[in-house]
Amino acid sequence: MRPRIALLGFSIECNRFAPVATERDFAARTLMRGDAMLADARSDAPHMLGELPGFIADMDADGAWEPVPILLAMAEPNGPVEQAFFDRLMAEWETGLRHAGRLDGVYCVLHGAGLTTADHDPEGTLLSLVRRVAGPGTPVVASYDLHANVSEANVALVNGYIGYRTNPHLDMRERGAESAQLLRRLMSGTRTHLARIRLPIVPPTVTMLTGKDAHERPYGELIDLGQRRMREPPYAGRVLNVSVMGGFAYADTPFNGLTAVVTATDPEAAHALAQEIAAAGWARRDRFRATLTSLEDAVRRAKDTENLAVPALIFADVADNPGGGGRGNTMWILEAFHQADVRNALVGVIHDPPLAEEAHRQGEGARFTARFNRGGGDEFAKPFAVSATVRRLHDGTMRGRRGIYANNTLALGPCAALQLDGITVVVISNRVQCADPVFFEAFGLDIAAARVVVVKSRGHFRGGFDEFFQHEQVVEVDAPGLTSPVLSRFPWKNMPRPVLPIDPAAEWPP
Repeated sequence: MRPRIALLGFSIECNRFAPVATERDFAARTLMRGDAMLADARSDAPHMLGELPGFIADMDADGAWEPVPILLAMAEPNGPVEQAFFDRLMAEWETGLRHAGRLDGVYCVLHGAGLTTADHDPEGTLLSLVRRVAGPGTPVVASYDLHANVSEANVALVNGYIGYRTNPHLDMRERGAESAQLLRRLMSGTRTHLARIRLPIVPPTVTMLTGKDAHERPYGELIDLGQRRMREPPYAGRVLNVSVMGGFAYADTPFNGLTAVVTATDPEAAHALAQEIAAAGWARRDRFRATLTSLEDAVRRAKDTENLAVPALIFADVADNPGGGGRGNTMWILEAFHQADVRNALVGVIHDPPLAEEAHRQGEGARFTARFNRGGGDEFAKPFAVSATVRRLHDGTMRGRRGIYANNTLALGPCAALQLDGITVVVISNRVQCADPVFFEAFGLDIAAARVVVVKSRGHFRGGFDEFFQHEQVVEVDAPGLTSPVLSRFPWKNMPRPVLPIDPAAEWPP
């Protein structure tokens, strides 16, 4: 009998301090139902991210099965989701599950750092629904972003917990495939036990790299440790997955904190390995501190690149990362670089729909006064007016080339490349982080020839721009914004305290 597997998902990273996310935010990225989910997942350039395509491809390769696609809601990182919209999603998921007939398994594409305006843990709420309708004996596997904050429900209600292992995220498709493989084992009779241990450490985003070229990678070391130990005695054959979840500080939940989650065939192995990884994380606690470059020093370093003996540099505006809920519209770096007459520079991508619309009205070659943030916005949306020339226009439909967006169909809305003296700025209409070189290349801009590149991104740009810039050429700039890695700047209300590095001291008894 062909296994029938329900497919559903809710994937959004929510910043407690960002504006509320609505249905429109999901529709702009991925809001799909039924067979449309299968068609997109099986296409060459899906709109959705890689987990569901990876799951479906692995199931297709294994043999005949019956997918039961219900609803996938996926959006760019944003503020808490409007509760009324989430309630409508819940009603759709429940109806789909109740009308699904026989189910042999359920696969949930989750993020783990979701919020609604009334719920700290919407993923847990969704899993409660899945378990209630599917029943206690139906295997449920969920995949998570490694920025997940792990609640008790996220672990207690699933039979397999699978988190990303790479930051920048380059393994989403692989984790979807792993989810399929684990679900098949569960449907064949394997029984699992899950353990989670959370530390009083809330890592700043810039301390959570996993790439081998990073000088400081305490988080990557923990992931490597888990993958190595699960294949060694006494865990080999007993541990099925190790996920080390760094968490997402800006969600500000009661369960924030670096967490080890282990899926194993017996509780002793699960708890022992989770404890071992947690102890290793605690031993590295002093290394989870952000080290940033001041804006003044960033300007100096950008000017230094005029000397061709100095390597070109990429400056990350980590405090205004749309990939963490930032609005992608702060002007601190752009204005400072323009005032300093930085030359041969590319800046992107600035989220400013009215400015992009005006550029399209003006037309290519037109010179006009570009007014950034004319409509205001959050407290960081500082207005900036400057003379500009429309260099190139684009409709915003692109195919990702590298990194997190590789082979994804992207819809950035009307876009424009504006020339501001020695700086070319790419302005977009649909908010997204600048993680792929295609955001410049679509306008005919030569990244390899630029001396300075500025990206609105925290870390995923490393997976896209590493063919142009090595780790030593990356400058993480300390500027204001909704995603500043300086966590002491935020008015936390729900996070368990004390936690490092926000508080001067915290204790964790093994």
